[in-house]
Amino acid sequence: MPILAITFPQIDPVFFHVGPFPVRWYGLAYVFGLLFGWLYARRLVQIDALWGAGARPTASSLDDLLVYSALGAVIGGRLFNVLFYDTPDHFYWKHPFEIIAVWHGGMAFHGGLIGVAVGAWIFARRHALPALTVADICSAVAPIGIFFGRIANFIKPEMWGRPSDVPWAMVFPGAGPWPRHPSQLYEAGLEGLLMLLITGLFVARGGFRRPGLVAGVFGVGYGIARIFSEFFREPDPDLEALAHGLTMGMALSAPIVLIGIYLIFHSFRGGRLKP
Repeated sequence: MPILAITFPQIDPVFFHVGPFPVRWYGLAYVFGLLFGWLYARRLVQIDALWGAGARPTASSLDDLLVYSALGAVIGGRLFNVLFYDTPDHFYWKHPFEIIAVWHGGMAFHGGLIGVAVGAWIFARRHALPALTVADICSAVAPIGIFFGRIANFIKPEMWGRPSDVPWAMVFPGAGPWPRHPSQLYEAGLEGLLMLLITGLFVARGGFRRPGLVAGVFGVGYGIARIFSEFFREPDPDLEALAHGLTMGMALSAPIVLIGIYLIFHSFRGGRLKP
């Protein structure tokens, strides 16, 4: 081990026990992300100055959106992980009951994003709301969940970075003796905190009055941040590494950027809603 390497802080993955049942940081990250996202969304829909004349959800109706989003994130994230990140020996096919064992980890963000999008669409249909308006709300609060999720990846630890000699490099348990980029923290900062700030600025400047704008900004910003972070994250050579130095994360994030660009142009073509 290099002399200047930072040893990973040993954090018990179990936060506390309820009787014989462990409550893990990994699960709490999803709870905190959904809870704080729900509270933030409720606050946003109650500020009249942020909205134009178009329809928007009521604060109480967001309880339904919370349920749909939670189910979509868990189901979509898990299925995407099973389909795209299964081991070369097809672990999940050999152990099908592990597919529902989400407490063991293994959630793909891109699948969770698709799941949340489906849940938001169902919510919009059931409440007769514009789908892009609901997408804007979800995009404004999504960075909160991403932040907690990446912190959970760090605590576990998993999804560590590539070997590096930067002063803040860490030696992660199970990742060999060499210090690595704490890429989980890079993603928590870029995809989480930075995107929360950027989407918040667009919301404050009337972004909700152009349906699809906040969702587009989130798509472009998240996609670029994820692609950038992939240069510091160690890809699994069997599951995530692609040709020419590319990774699965890069390949899956590129369409999100393109969709985001489309939504931004679409929001300006549709015009600004009147106060």
